[in-house]
Amino acid sequence: MLENKRILLGVTGGIAVYKAADFASQLSKAGAQVHVIMTASATEFISPLVFSSLTGNEVATSMFATPEKPDISHIRLAEKADLVIIAPATANIIAKLAAGIADDVLTSTILATTAPVIIAPSMHHNMYTNAITQENIKKLKSRGFSFIEPETGRLASGDIGIGRLPAPEKLLAAVEQALGEKGDLAGRKIIVTAGGTREPIDPVRCITNRSSGKMGYALAEAARNRGAKVTLITAAGLPEPVGMKVVAVNTAEEMKKAVAKAVAGCDALIMAAAVADFRPKTAAAQKIKKGRGGLKLDLVATPDILAETKGNFIRVGFAAESDNLLANARKKLAAKQLDIIVANDITDKASTFGSDSNKVTIISRTGKEENLPLLSKREVADKILDRVVSLMGGKNAREDGNVPFQIELLDSHINASYIPLKGYRDSFPNLGGKVSLMTTDGDVVETVVKSYGLQGKALKPWYKRNGLHPRDWIVIRAGPLGNYVLDVLKKKAEAKNNLEIVSQREAKSLLK
Repeated sequence: MLENKRILLGVTGGIAVYKAADFASQLSKAGAQVHVIMTASATEFISPLVFSSLTGNEVATSMFATPEKPDISHIRLAEKADLVIIAPATANIIAKLAAGIADDVLTSTILATTAPVIIAPSMHHNMYTNAITQENIKKLKSRGFSFIEPETGRLASGDIGIGRLPAPEKLLAAVEQALGEKGDLAGRKIIVTAGGTREPIDPVRCITNRSSGKMGYALAEAARNRGAKVTLITAAGLPEPVGMKVVAVNTAEEMKKAVAKAVAGCDALIMAAAVADFRPKTAAAQKIKKGRGGLKLDLVATPDILAETKGNFIRVGFAAESDNLLANARKKLAAKQLDIIVANDITDKASTFGSDSNKVTIISRTGKEENLPLLSKREVADKILDRVVSLMGGKNAREDGNVPFQIELLDSHINASYIPLKGYRDSFPNLGGKVSLMTTDGDVVETVVKSYGLQGKALKPWYKRNGLHPRDWIVIRAGPLGNYVLDVLKKKAEAKNNLEIVSQREAKSLLK
């Protein structure tokens, strides 16, 4: 993802500059072209030579280019950047940017660039929580700047509080996410499960398995980096990834409830979790003492989450097998009515539980099989997501209706409880056909196809609940499996900002 991307790294004066050096190194290793801009105070903490050695590029410390270095002027840097990130960002630089001050090479470059800008604050907790700093952050956010929340811990002063620059790995993830916002999963809602569930025997012991959760986390991060809105439901103890909603669970029952809640309006459910097949019928309230005799457990089956979770979305399962790999995977694919199943041989030491690599076979509902060589789990994740994207019809698919339809409401639409379908009629069933609209808050609005649009008694109350008025906008997202999601765009300005999802003819009519 970062290969040949031009990243501008702004470094300001703070003790966290040592993390910035590590971050610059990681960006370079990922294939990015890293150009560092340092403020005068930053050079008091660390030499520009460090960054030039790590990135292979000259470091900009002055407003003005020289004949020997024509490409490091602030205008040239600003024009060529794919993304700008300031890490660490002091209270001073945040205040300058909020006020529009351009008195050095970094602030001038920020004002001149049209690239996305990420700011990673790092300072004493009293400075960060100060009302002035918070107001400046709020102002910059309103102008489109993105922020990475500082972490809590021991500060340079010896105090404990918020203000630490996140680890370079988290900064890297934020950069990848920002660059992938318009990827082939942009606007899609993806649910991923990960880790091995734990079924309690008593307060100390449990029934679990060897799943590390790494495959699920790789899938969640890969989907995030392709523009998806991701919910990760995890039973693993791995560090929490940035840029997504994370729901921690322990048992199969907890995971089932979390999945059922999360799938409302989703586009795909990817069940990478290794859910325990059995649990003790009852868990002891106190620790079971070791005795001379054995221990007998009365086990009952846990819920089959994939089979029991209902909804119109793409369903991806995993089959971790020790024998008859493909035969068992195909049975699971059919029994659970999946769209894709990923089969892996757990007896292969190179791709077993806990490893960073995986060797899998991807089987689709049509019977198509793709045998992958040994790859990193992140590479496997992207291969799986490629299949998911193909089922969705691709980012720019229009002919099959797998795109959002933006619709402006009039007073007559709201009062008569219907949705006009002018220009979109061919993407819906024949006259008299029933269309279930899943709302983003989990409700289902039942409608019937009429000559003028979709008619349904529940539409008018839905309009009222969402505070919709004439000239406001709604959107219907038509999915690849015949499902429809109803959402609110609310204001006409929001529709104008999203014209890339409709045709040129439709765009012109919206802008009239």
